[in-house]
Amino acid sequence: MTTTTTSRLDAVLLASMPVLFVALWSTGFIGAKFGLPHAEPFTFLFVRFVLTLALLFPLVKLLGSGWPQGNALRAHIAVSGLLVHGAYLGGVFYSISLGMPAGLAALLVGLQPLLTATLAGPLLGERITPIQWLGLALGLAGIALVLGSKLDPGTSLFQGFGLGALACVLVALAGITLGTLYQKRFCTGMPLLSGTAVQYLAAGVLLGLGALLFEDRHIEWTPTFILTLAWLVLVLSIAAILLLMALIRRGEASRVASLFYLVPPVTALQAWWLFDERLPLAALIGMAVTIVGVVMAARGQARG
Repeated sequence: MTTTTTSRLDAVLLASMPVLFVALWSTGFIGAKFGLPHAEPFTFLFVRFVLTLALLFPLVKLLGSGWPQGNALRAHIAVSGLLVHGAYLGGVFYSISLGMPAGLAALLVGLQPLLTATLAGPLLGERITPIQWLGLALGLAGIALVLGSKLDPGTSLFQGFGLGALACVLVALAGITLGTLYQKRFCTGMPLLSGTAVQYLAAGVLLGLGALLFEDRHIEWTPTFILTLAWLVLVLSIAAILLLMALIRRGEASRVASLFYLVPPVTALQAWWLFDERLPLAALIGMAVTIVGVVMAARGQARG
């Protein structure tokens, strides 16, 4: 194989890696939909984190990734883990367990880049640009269209779910937004792989307590649940993290961030195909408006 051919293959591989990462990441919502009929949300996530840590700890040693240095940094990483993995995943899984469609959950928490860009002003001293405010307005208008399209006067609130599910996904949105800001402010020296292990450990303790206090902790070990759990552990919690490490090492983190905007529509497409989750025309328009708002807010931050 010639040097030119090898270079072209490397370029194609590099270009496809961000797309592959987002495609894998979007299946997390689908995994929740598949697994939650067989286990309660906190119990499901606790088992997932235990299995993930059982693989991550040897991987950290094998790859020679150093552990976070200093108790202060480790404590900050643990707090970010409670927010980014504990509150975020706990809220998403609980909202889906209460009947919220996976595509809608993905759209609502997909507001995270928009809120992060907006809150970075008062919390981190970053200037909020006019395009960010316009993005925020568009994002909120899009969400109103999506939720308004699902209003059903014949039910308690929305078709298939109520205020409890909406509250849970808002907790998830707050967790991932505040966790991102906290990590940016206090965890700049965090090694990605070992730092992620510390985050999973902290979140696992939190969700384990939640399962102990609020759930029966019964699991139906069906083939569907086992395959779903294996996918979430091996593909999302391990492979996606390693892929992210490779992208950051190659200087492609910004491309990954921009492609995150595609997670809600990709998830909605998967949910339509697998679970027949249908969105009316107004909801589809609202989703498009929301994504445009998120992209505008994030680009406004980058240029500000």
